[in-house]
Amino acid sequence: MNGFDVSSLIWLLFLFSALQPLLRRRMLDAARQRQIMKLEKKRNSRVILLVHRQETMSFLGFPVMRYIDMNDSEEVLRAIQLTDPDVPLDIVLHTPGGMVIAATQIARAVKAHPGKVTVFVPHVAMSGGTLIALAADEICMTEHSALGPIDPQLGQQPAASLLKVTEQKPIDKIDDNTLVMADLSRKAIDQIRKTARRLLEGTLPADKADELAETLSTGRWTHDHPIFAEDAREMGLKVNTDMPEDVMKMMELYPQPIKQTPSVEYLPIPHPAPNNRQH
Repeated sequence: MNGFDVSSLIWLLFLFSALQPLLRRRMLDAARQRQIMKLEKKRNSRVILLVHRQETMSFLGFPVMRYIDMNDSEEVLRAIQLTDPDVPLDIVLHTPGGMVIAATQIARAVKAHPGKVTVFVPHVAMSGGTLIALAADEICMTEHSALGPIDPQLGQQPAASLLKVTEQKPIDKIDDNTLVMADLSRKAIDQIRKTARRLLEGTLPADKADELAETLSTGRWTHDHPIFAEDAREMGLKVNTDMPEDVMKMMELYPQPIKQTPSVEYLPIPHPAPNNRQH
């Protein structure tokens, strides 16, 4: 009997351990839905989140970096399609970027929406995320969150750098593959520049839109160069730093995969300044 009880207990513990990730996922899903409903009610808007965290493969546990893909564009376009034209859109972006075609589709749909569109960037919206932000009527950032350049990358190579090779070396010293890549780079830069220019129409004067599209798409900086709120404002973008606390709380519901040992630790409570007044 005791043997049966112990074996049953072990089985129950195993079952609970196996179900725990699923239960945690369901609880997070429900919490996110409640937070979205709360934010929509407060702002009278449609809230769409495009959040990419590093995830782990099921069973194997290998880290996998998420990015903007075609499934994301389908989902975001569907959400916009289900929204009345006069209803404002609030889009929360947290992404390293991704596929140009997917980001462009989302950005064009955002630009075409008649109601006001606000993009919230609580931490980072790089590359394709910045392309989407350019289509918004207003960008809300924190003091330390960042946008980034939108210059194309061909595989692991910056398109602008590939063009530099053909400009600095005699053509007879350049192999055919590099020449092909340089031709693709020229086309990619021209395409993304024109896309950015169209997205900025109506937001900036024509000359400023041309200048900003050129700056962001032609490799002036490295691809991971951060563009902070003050930089974005200097470029002419409509940026504010009045980040709603509800948006920051939303990001807490998108945790990174649990590590054995956390790399950052602190007490998750407000920490007021000490009272140094003498009595």
